[in-house]
Amino acid sequence: MANIQLLLLAAGASKRMGSPKQLLEWGDETLIEYQIMTLLSTDYPLSVVLGANAEEIIRVINSLPIEIYKNEEWEQGMGASIAFGVRQLLEIDSSIDGILISLIDQPLLTKDHFKKMLDLYQKKKEQIIVSHSKDGWSGAPVLFDKKYFDELINLKGDEGAKTITSKHKNSVKLIESGEILRDLDTPKAYNELLNIFNQRH
Repeated sequence: MANIQLLLLAAGASKRMGSPKQLLEWGDETLIEYQIMTLLSTDYPLSVVLGANAEEIIRVINSLPIEIYKNEEWEQGMGASIAFGVRQLLEIDSSIDGILISLIDQPLLTKDHFKKMLDLYQKKKEQIIVSHSKDGWSGAPVLFDKKYFDELINLKGDEGAKTITSKHKNSVKLIESGEILRDLDTPKAYNELLNIFNQRH
């Protein structure tokens, strides 16, 4: 089995939400607990990058079988948190083949979607496996082969990984995702997605 690490980015301040989205109620738990358990159900190791409200969130997830990294420079943006998280992983294990990066605010993602991405990955093929929505949007979750680790580490500010996927279009493999990539940034979006989630469960 390839040495793939899962990385959940949950460092943002949720300004548009008005309260930490990581701690929003989601089913019988918080959103971050739900996301963590979904990722862990793939049986791959998971690390979580925190930033804003880190101490409050750590109290909720500290007992889970994950690695937690606190990015003190989270305010610089998502690119900075990606770079930070990838650096932390590689400091512990330099033999990683790939890293699957997921975001806290896509709560409709399923174990099946992550498994499809992980099953598509092949060592030494230099793949970037990208999620693709029904309306034509492509982005996270994204699985990067080790070939791209240096570029991930050099991301800065709010520069997302799209710059890398755009640069290496010929290496991109798309995973069709339907409508499960919808993100949760506002109270209205939270209520809409929670209703969908409750109907499905």
